[in-house]
Order: sequence, then C-alpha cells, then structure tokens
Amino acid sequence: MSSNPSTSSTSGGGGPCGACKFLRRKCVAGCIFAPYFDSDQGAAHFAAVHKVFGASNVSKLLFHLPVQRRHDAVVTICYEAQARLRDPVYGCVSHIFALQQQV
Repeated sequence: MSSNPSTSSTSGGGGPCGACKFLRRKCVAGCIFAPYFDSDQGAAHFAAVHKVFGASNVSKLLFHLPVQRRHDAVVTICYEAQARLRDPVYGCVSHIFALQQQV
C-alpha cells in the first residue's frame, strides 16, 4: 500500500498500480485502486484482498466512501484479508483472542 494517497502510479506515471498489475489490465487515469496499491508491494497486498473479498466488491466499497476515509478502509481491508488467509474462520479475531490470553 502506498503511504501517500496523493501519489498514484497510473499509466501516465510509470506503469500500472499493483491492483491493475495483478488483474493484468491497463491502469487508467481514474483507477480507484492506484492511490492505495503501489506497483511494488501493492500487487501482493491486492492478491490477498482479491482472493478474500473480490476486486469488484472492494471497488464498490471504496467508491461509496469519502476520499479522505479510503486510505483507512484499504489498510483495514488488507489487514483483514491477510488475517482471513491465515485463519479462514476467525480472521483478525484470532489475533485479538491471542492478545487477550496474554493479558
């Protein structure tokens, strides 16, 4: 995920974003994923997101959020997707349970 949502790597900026690279499609100037999935690590993060939630569902969700809240949503979605791949039943809740056991 790109740390700065104002910098996007669209087709005019040196290649597709990580999401478009993973989906093997051309990254257009208005790509909703470009500010949040850079071309370096973004493809790996987007692979988990796509496998768990689906690209279409995530794009719809981001489209309905205000621009200033999208970065937080992408961070949360990526975390939950990676947790769901590790633990398909509990997801990030298993991490919460583990932390509660430590307390």
